[in-house]
Amino acid sequence: MVTLTWTLSLLLNNRQVLKKVYEELDQYVGKGRLLDESDINNLVYLQATVKEAMRLCPAGPLSGQREFTEDCTVGGYHVPKGTWLLVNLWKIQTDPRVWADPMEFKPERFLTTHKDVDVRGQQFELMPFGSGRRACPGISFGLQMTLLTLASFLHSFDVTTQENAPVDMTGSIGLTNIELVKLGSRHRPFNQ
Repeated sequence: MVTLTWTLSLLLNNRQVLKKVYEELDQYVGKGRLLDESDINNLVYLQATVKEAMRLCPAGPLSGQREFTEDCTVGGYHVPKGTWLLVNLWKIQTDPRVWADPMEFKPERFLTTHKDVDVRGQQFELMPFGSGRRACPGISFGLQMTLLTLASFLHSFDVTTQENAPVDMTGSIGLTNIELVKLGSRHRPFNQ
């Protein structure tokens, strides 16, 4: 739910991206039927949009705790056994050495310069589900449900904010990064 809320907020603040998502839905799904799970594979711009939302606004901006099981050196620093580590995923995912214009919402980057970057934690520049043995075990389910829910919602409704006002993207401190958004919606008619 957090990822869906942040994604909708980003889309409402970037109407040209929202327009492209609607155009893709109309092209591949059309208005004569409901969206089906098998349609998701064709919605590459929507997939890039969700990846970009997870990069810019991860649901959990910090990883779970990790404990060093032996003394080691990381980046020239001695780390004693028993030290606890939290990885700042948000900082990694907005690092200007990796991402051009890191604070800008640009789904196109996942269709061009970062098209091979996946959200499954294999590349360390994008780890919204964590990485390694302790990555979220529900990656596939969570990603598929996010894509399916967002696509179904946008396919069925035109969304807007009250008076087309921008969405306040101020986050809060907590276990997850959640944003409350007042949305307006209008049903998109089907041609049956």
